[in-house]
Amino acid sequence: MENDDRFAGSQRPNRRQFLLTAGSTVAAGVMAASAPARGATVAETAEAEAAVPAIKGAVSITLRINGKEHSLRIDPRTTLLDGIRETVALTGTKKGCDHGQCGACTVHVNGRRVLSCLNFAVMHDGEEITTIEGLGTPEAMHPMQEAFFTHDAYQCGYCTSGQIMSAVALLKEPCGPDDAAVKELMSGNICRCGAYANIVAAIQQVRKRA
Repeated sequence: MENDDRFAGSQRPNRRQFLLTAGSTVAAGVMAASAPARGATVAETAEAEAAVPAIKGAVSITLRINGKEHSLRIDPRTTLLDGIRETVALTGTKKGCDHGQCGACTVHVNGRRVLSCLNFAVMHDGEEITTIEGLGTPEAMHPMQEAFFTHDAYQCGYCTSGQIMSAVALLKEPCGPDDAAVKELMSGNICRCGAYANIVAAIQQVRKRA
C-alpha cells in the first residue's frame, strides 16, 4: 500500500494524537451547531423554544402539594412520583425501586400514606398531597423528624423521607403498643442500611409523647 500523501515528509501521528485531534474537531462542531445564531435576540430565542411541540395527549391537572396549587399539563401516564419530582421539582420524595416495593416514595394523599410510584398523577387532581417538604423545616421540625434525628434512625438517608412519611401516617392508624406492631405497619418501608431498631425507637418515642 502506498503511503498517504498527507503524512509525506513527516512522522505519522500516533493513536493518541489522532484521537485528541478528532475529539477537538467534533467538539467544535457540536458547539457550533448548538450555539444560537450570531445576533439572535432574546425574543427570537424564546420564540424558538416555544416552538418545541407540546406533549402529545397532555392533560391539564392541578396538584395541590403542601398547601400550594400547581397547574400542570402532563402526559396522563405520568406517575405521581414523577410529577412531584420532575415537574414540580420537590425532590425530597425518593425514587427507589419504582415498583412499590421499597416505600421510599411514600407521600400523604388526603392524610393517608400512598406509594406515589404506583399512582398516576391524574388520579389525584385537586387532592391534598403532602410530601416530606411539607412536614416540617430545619427550623421547625415535625416531632417525628426530631425523633429520627435524636435516635440516628438513618444512615445513607435515601429511604428516610419515606420512612418518616409512613411513621407519621402510622400515628393515626390502628397500631398495637409494642415494637412488633410498629414493625408490622412499617414493613412496607425498606432500609437497606438496616437502621430498623433506631427507626422503631424513634416512632415509639413520638407515640409515647403523644
